Amino acid sequence: MHHPRRSVLLAASGIALVALVTGTLFAFHVTGTRAAAGANGTLTTVAFKGAASLKATGAAATKGGDTSQEISPAGDVGEEIPHSSTIVHVDASHVPSPAGSAIAASNAGFRGFAGLNHLDQRLAGTGAFAGTQFSLEPPDQALCAGNGFVFESINTAIRVFRTDGSAATAPIAINQFLGLAPEIIRGANPVFGDFTSDPKCYFDATTQRWFFTILQADVVPATGDFSGRTHVYIAVSQSSDPTGAYNLFVLDTTNDGLNGTPKHASCPCLGDQPLIGADANGFYVTTNEFPLFSNGFNGAQVYAVSKAALVAGKTPPAVTINAGALPTPDAGGIWYSIQPATVPAGGAFNTANGGTEYFLSALDFAGKLDNRIAVWALTNTASLGGKAPAVSLTNAVIASEVYGQGPAQIQKNGPTPFGDSVHSPEALLDGNDDRMNQVVFAGGKLWSAVDTVVQTPNGPTRAGVAYFVVSPSVTSGQVGGAMTGQGYVAVNQQNTSYPSIGVNAAGKALITFTLTGPGFFPSAAYATIDAAGNTGDVHIAAAGAGPEDGFTGYKSPGFGGTSRWGDYSAAVADADGSIWLAQEYIGQSCGDAQFNADSTCGGTRTLFANWGTFISNVQP
Repeated sequence: MHHPRRSVLLAASGIALVALVTGTLFAFHVTGTRAAAGANGTLTTVAFKGAASLKATGAAATKGGDTSQEISPAGDVGEEIPHSSTIVHVDASHVPSPAGSAIAASNAGFRGFAGLNHLDQRLAGTGAFAGTQFSLEPPDQALCAGNGFVFESINTAIRVFRTDGSAATAPIAINQFLGLAPEIIRGANPVFGDFTSDPKCYFDATTQRWFFTILQADVVPATGDFSGRTHVYIAVSQSSDPTGAYNLFVLDTTNDGLNGTPKHASCPCLGDQPLIGADANGFYVTTNEFPLFSNGFNGAQVYAVSKAALVAGKTPPAVTINAGALPTPDAGGIWYSIQPATVPAGGAFNTANGGTEYFLSALDFAGKLDNRIAVWALTNTASLGGKAPAVSLTNAVIASEVYGQGPAQIQKNGPTPFGDSVHSPEALLDGNDDRMNQVVFAGGKLWSAVDTVVQTPNGPTRAGVAYFVVSPSVTSGQVGGAMTGQGYVAVNQQNTSYPSIGVNAAGKALITFTLTGPGFFPSAAYATIDAAGNTGDVHIAAAGAGPEDGFTGYKSPGFGGTSRWGDYSAAVADADGSIWLAQEYIGQSCGDAQFNADSTCGGTRTLFANWGTFISNVQP
C-alpha cells in the first residue's frame, strides 16, 4: 500500500504525476529535531499470539479458480502522502538530466529464477484457504535470504526457495500462515476475512532468525468494511529454518487511546506500509499513520522493540514515537516514510552511543522537486532490553541531488488480451512517488534510493532513479550526515523505476529496478553503483515477454488507465557476499485467441492480471 495504495479489483486508484511549477532552487539549510521516549515516545505492549507455520496442509485451488467476487471492500482506502500546494522549491529547468547508462551485453556472475506471480497469489492457500484470495495489483515485493534459503513474499502470499531456485514450500496465503480468517469465502453470502498488505522480511544473520511483518486490519465479516482496529503482525522463526515454526507477535497501531495505545488525532488509524530495520539491539517498524474513517495524515510513526526478546519468544514493551509530530524545515510539511536501516550479513552494527539505529527519509513535502534528504538516528538502543527503555530520536537535513515524482511510464506495444476484452488500450505504468526506499547500513555508510523524474537525452521526461550514499554521525546526542556519493540510473528514452539497493559487508552494491519504455516490455534489471556515485551499465536480469495487462490499467473495470506497479522491490546481501534481487516484471504473453479459450494462458496468468516477479543472484 504505497502512494497510491495497492489495489484490488474494486475502484479507481489515484495516480500521482509530477507537477512542475516556476520557482527557484531553494536555499539549503540544516535542521535538527529530537524526540526522546520520555517526551514524544510512549510504551506499548507487543502481544504474543502463538505459533505460525509455513507448512500448508490440504488441497490447493484448481487452475483458474473461482473468478466470482474478485473485489475487496477494504481494498483501497485511497491514502497517499499529503503534499502542500503552497511550497515551491524548484522549477522545471531543474529536472535532472543524467547521461544515461548503456545496456550491458552480458551478465557476469548472474543467475536467477522466476518467483511468485499473480496466479500463485490468487490461488495461494490450501484446505479451507484454497481459492480464498482476491486479485491484487501490484505485488509489493519482500525478500530476505540466508542459511541456504530465499524467502519471498508478495501481496498476499509467501514462498520459500532454496538458493538453486527449487521450491522449499508451496505458495501459502499470508492469512493462512498467520492463522487469520481467509480474505473471502465466496458464495451467495460471502464472508470477508482480515485485510493484510505490505509484507516485509528480514534474515538476521547474528541470531539466525527470520522476521516477517505485515499490516493487518479487522473487517466486518458480512461487508468487508474496516471495523476499527489495525495492527502490524511480526512473525519470528524459532530456528534458522524459514520453513519451520514461527512465534507470532502483534503490535496495535490503531492509536486511539485504547488497548494501551497512545491517542492520536482522528484515530482509529491505519499504520500504512510498515517498513522494517534492525541493529544489534532492536527490531524497528515505521508506518505512515492515516485515520480510518476521516481524512487526514498523522505522519510517520516509529516503533522500537527488543530484538533479543522477540527471538526468545518474549513480549517486550515497544517504544512508540510519533515522528509526524516533530517539526519539519517546511511549514505545513509532515515527516513521512522514515526508512530504518538493515545491516548485511557479516557487516558491523553501530554500537556507539549505547547502540545506534539509522534511518533515511525524503523531504518532498510539496510533491514537486527537492534537493534534500533527512538522516535520522535512534540512540541508546541497548536500553530496549530493559524494563524502561530510554531511546532518543534525532534528525538532520542534508543537501542532495535533485529528485521528484516521476511521470507514468510508457511500455512497449504488445498483446493485451484482457484489455481487448474490456475495450481498453494498452495502459501506462504508474511511475510512483519519491519516498525513500529500503536503507542499508554497510561500512559506516547508509545506502538508499528514490524514484524520480529525469530528462532523458534527446527525449521527453521519463521515470528514473536517484540514489544516495550518506556517512552518518552522532555528536553530543545529535545526528548529522554528509553526502559522500549520489547518482542517477537512467536509460535514454526508457524508464527506470522502483529501486532497491543491496550492499554486502565489503561495501559492494547493486541496485535493482524495473526497465520499461518504447523499447522494452516491463523487465527486471540491475546495475552496479559505488560509494562515489558511479553507475555501471544496466543489466537485464529477466526481459519482459509482453506488456502489463492487469485490471488496474483499464478504465472499463473502473480504474484510471495507468496500471499499478511495484509498489516496491527488494535487494539483500547473502553471507557469501552475493546479492539477491527481486523485481516485478511481465514474464508471459498470449494473444486474444488463446486467452479467450483459456484465460490463464496455459497457467501463466489469471483473467485479471499477468504480473510476475523475478529473483536474481549476482556476485558483484
